[in-house]
Parts: sequence; structure tokens; C-alpha cells
Amino acid sequence: MKYIWFFCFHIVLYTNIFAQKDSIPEVNIQEVIIRENRIQIPLSQKPSNLVIIDSKSIDHSAVQSVADILHYIAGVDMRQRGSNGVQNDVGIRGSSFDQVLILINGIKISDPQTGHHSFNLPIDISNVDHIEIYKGSSARVFGQNAFAGVINVITKIPTDEFIRLQTVAGDFGLFGGNLSLSLPGDKINNSISVNNYKSSGYKYNTDYKISNIFYQSELSTGYGAINLLSGFSSRKFGANGFYSSPEFRDQYENIQTSLVSLGFNPDIKNQMLKINNCIYWRRNRDEYLFIRNDPSYYRNLHINNTIGLDVNLTYQNNFGVTGIGIDLNIPWLSSTRLGNRSRRAATVLLDHRISLLNGDMNIIPGIQINIFSDFENNILPGIDIGYSISPALMTFINSGYTFRVPTYTDLYYEDPVNTSNPDLQPEYAFSNEVGLKTIKVNGITGQVSYFSRKNLNLIDRSKQDINDKWKPENIGEVKMNGIDFNLSFQPALFFVNNEIIIHRLDLGYTFINSRVNGSLPAFSKFVIENLKNQVTVGIELKFFRNFYQTVNLRYNDRANMDDYTITDTRLGWESGKFSLYTDLTNIFDVVYKESNFVTLPGRWVKVGAAFKINI
Repeated sequence: MKYIWFFCFHIVLYTNIFAQKDSIPEVNIQEVIIRENRIQIPLSQKPSNLVIIDSKSIDHSAVQSVADILHYIAGVDMRQRGSNGVQNDVGIRGSSFDQVLILINGIKISDPQTGHHSFNLPIDISNVDHIEIYKGSSARVFGQNAFAGVINVITKIPTDEFIRLQTVAGDFGLFGGNLSLSLPGDKINNSISVNNYKSSGYKYNTDYKISNIFYQSELSTGYGAINLLSGFSSRKFGANGFYSSPEFRDQYENIQTSLVSLGFNPDIKNQMLKINNCIYWRRNRDEYLFIRNDPSYYRNLHINNTIGLDVNLTYQNNFGVTGIGIDLNIPWLSSTRLGNRSRRAATVLLDHRISLLNGDMNIIPGIQINIFSDFENNILPGIDIGYSISPALMTFINSGYTFRVPTYTDLYYEDPVNTSNPDLQPEYAFSNEVGLKTIKVNGITGQVSYFSRKNLNLIDRSKQDINDKWKPENIGEVKMNGIDFNLSFQPALFFVNNEIIIHRLDLGYTFINSRVNGSLPAFSKFVIENLKNQVTVGIELKFFRNFYQTVNLRYNDRANMDDYTITDTRLGWESGKFSLYTDLTNIFDVVYKESNFVTLPGRWVKVGAAFKINI
């Protein structure tokens, strides 16, 4: 009840400070083009459940990392063991952290060792332009491992020359900053960002140091555009209780992640044909110590690399638009615990967009062909159908198969309490969804849908007796179905002198019902731990010209844990090249966990500033 009163207090406060105005100014909401690798389509015509987090929402929220902002999206289950993006496990609609494909600018960065490292992004949150979240079977267009959905982080490409410095400090010894430099030219744009953040920790052995270096450039030539992206991330943190029971408080982890991508988009005289290509390389080094100050007691060192080629072609023809994608990748691993492993994988994606009824209906069937050196090949179909009831209202249907291959940790990890299973097979999902979405109706954007997902060959660590070791098994079939809803009001409800007071209001709700067909083992680790009910509420207020305040509330009711409600707020001031903010996260000092082991931080105060100099 106190959370509701908190929101009511803010609305009443600002309503009484300012008089309400009758006329509502007209706001032009720019059409967003979705950054899929092949058939690109405006958001208003995309026949699927897709959520966009724009840069303003990111900049004005009480967040320090990409993982933090995803907490505020219904249907996304962001489970952290540490604070401020130290380690992030992300699920979508009840999935595990291994079942979501992570991308940066369409480049696959998911980790073949374990999904725990898939969100080790070598970027600062200030580098992010927007985030695309694909839910359900429509994520199939990105290929293998898009089991339950895809999160595509799109970075900014600055067009003006500047130096930007930002810093943050707060409770628990939090201190850090980011330095960004942009040097655009007639033919080449360059930008680089360097940051470093550290904290002494909110309890014993939760200290961390996070450093990132991120560079990208875009070169225009007479033959086309060449894009270079490179990043490096270092994360060192105390892992109090991360992977064992809470009694094991002295664990420690040191992770280094590198990413390089070189892309070429050729200029082709035939305007009906578009091609983009890239080669990419990702490396992750993970050192784990069971006792931080005694490496000899128990130490794991895993180094994995993935090199890949991604080729995408789009061709407009008399029958619609055809998309062809080819992804070739080779991951290999050298590990003290998992051994030396490698595989070769190839994915061919075929999609075709058919427009009917003067463009009001779009049908996009497609197939995914997967070839592996260590698993059986497969062919997976899917289809997206959308019908525009009006220029601003669409109904859509999605249906299709997705899958993910076991990680090397699934297959080969052993320790005193876990045993391996090299005979594991890939997981499959058959997903269906029907929904209604609206774009640009008096500043209102939203969608509501019913979804179902049948999980086949689902992987779970289980055992029959309490004294047995945990063993990964393909346990059979788990069905999930539910309702997904999100709505955003922009512009706002109250105005004075043509200035918006309540600038934005966001509402989200997801309900998930999960059930197992057949019987589970006596002890099961991961299968039924999804969020049953999830509510998100966000409000952004603007007042006194240069001031703003955002308040975000999230309620999580998990199947196997206590429910909780967390409220965060940011109060900020910005004027031209200078900005200040104060964050207060977990305002009501709630004790909660997002996984079975780690109690997350209570109330935390942070202050930050940024200054931009044009050069």
C-alpha cells in the first residue's frame, strides 16, 4: 500500500504546484525502423511483440548499466547476483538465462561456456542509443539460441565533435566515471569511450571493479560503408554466495571480455538489392576462485573464443521482399574444468515478406536451417502475420520453432556436487502468440498479447536422492502460457505554459502459468522458477523547465520465492552541456533476492554529473 501512496503523492504534488491546461500540444513521434539484419520494417508495421527502450528513457532512469534498465520491462526477468551490472542473468517469459540471445548491433555475443557471461557487455550505458527486445517466436529471425527471445543493444553513432565527461559517486564506496570522445569527419566517424567503476560492496565480499573500453567507426568509401566495432570489458568482483550456498562467502571472479566486428555494406546499383556482411570475434576469459585469498584450494579458468561470419541479403521482387541470412561460427574452449572443446555451426535463414490488401496485411513466413558438427541438423519453420485494422492499430499472430544448444557447462561441468552429461541434446520450443498493438495514437504506444510456449527436451539439473550429485538432463516437456501487456503514455497528462509536467507514464504486466507434463525428479534446480506475476510502473515528471524526476516500481511474484516490490527514483537537472542527478534505488530498503542465493542491496544513494564540450 505504501508504494501506491508514494506514486499518488507525486502526482498530487505536481498537480497542485502547476495549473492544468486544456489544450494538449501536438507531439511528433518519429517512426522507428527495426534493426533486424535482413528485412527491415517500421515498428508500426512489425507483426510481433517488440519493445523499444529509447535513449531518453535510459538517460533519465535511476540506472548504472544496461541490465538495470531491463528490470523495468514486463516480460523480461533480470536476475542479478551483484549490484550495478556486475553479473546479470536475463530471461524472457519464464526462460532461463541460457535461452535468450544477446546482440550488440545485431552481432551475436552469447557465451558458449555459460549464459552467466552472455551479458558481459563491453559498453557503458551512455553508449546505448536504444534497446530492442523481441519476445516469442518472432525472435527466430536471428537464428540459433533465440529460444525465448532476443535483446539487441544498439549503440550511438555520434555526428558532432565533442568530449563528454561523466562521474558518479555514492554509498558503499561507489565511485567511477566515463570519458567519451567523438570525432566525425566527411568520410569517417570515430568515437571512443573509456569508463571505470568500483565499489567496496554493500556487504562482505561484494566489492567490484568494472572497466570498459569501446570504439566504433564508420568509413564511407566509393564502394560502400565499412563499420568497425571493438570493445573490452574487465570485471573483478567478490562473489559472496554466487554459486553455492550462502555459507560460502569467499568466492571471487575475474572476467575479461573482448569483442571485435568488421562490417561492409556495399553500394549496389540495383536498388532492389541490399547486402550487409560482417566478421566478428568474441573472447571471454573467466577465472573463478572458491576462496578468494587461496587460489590453490579450488580454481577454474575458462577461455572461450568465437569467430564468425554473418552475411545478410535482402531482395525486393514482384512477390514481396526476400531475406537470406547465413551465419557461420566456430566456438572453441580451453578450460581447466571443462577440457578443450570446439564445434562448427552454420545457420541459413530464409524469410519472405508478402504485403496484401494495399499493404494492410503483412505475412512473413520463414525457415531456419541449422548444421552442427556435434548435434543433429534441423530445419525449423515459423510465420508472422499482421493486419492493420487502422493506421494506428494492428493485430498480429506469430507461430514457430526455436531452439538452443547446450552450453559447455551443461555438457561437461563437474565438481564435488555436480556431475556432467555429454549426451545432452538441444532444447526446442514451439511458441504461439496472438496480440493487438497500437503505435502513435495521441502519444500512446502499447500492446497486449496471449502467448504459449511448449518447451521440449528442456535441460535441468536434478537428482533423485538428496545425497546424489546434481546432473543435467533433458527432462521432457514444460508448457508455459500467459498474458503480456505494456502501455506507454507520451505526451503527458498535465501541462502549464505549454510545458509538460507528467511527461511519460509506462505500465506493464506479465502473467505466466507453467506446468510440467509428466513427473519431475525428486529434486530439481531450474525448471519452475519463473515469474508468475510481474508488474512495472514508471512515471517521468518535468518541472521548473530544467528539472525532471523519474520513478519506477517493479513487483515480482516468483513461482519458487517470496514476492517483493522495489521502487527507484532519479531527480535530475540538465541545461545544455551540463547535467546533474541523484538516484535513490530500493527506496523502501526491501530485503529481496532475484536468485536463490544472494540478498541484493538495500537503499542506495548515488549522485552523478556529466559535462559535454563541443570541439
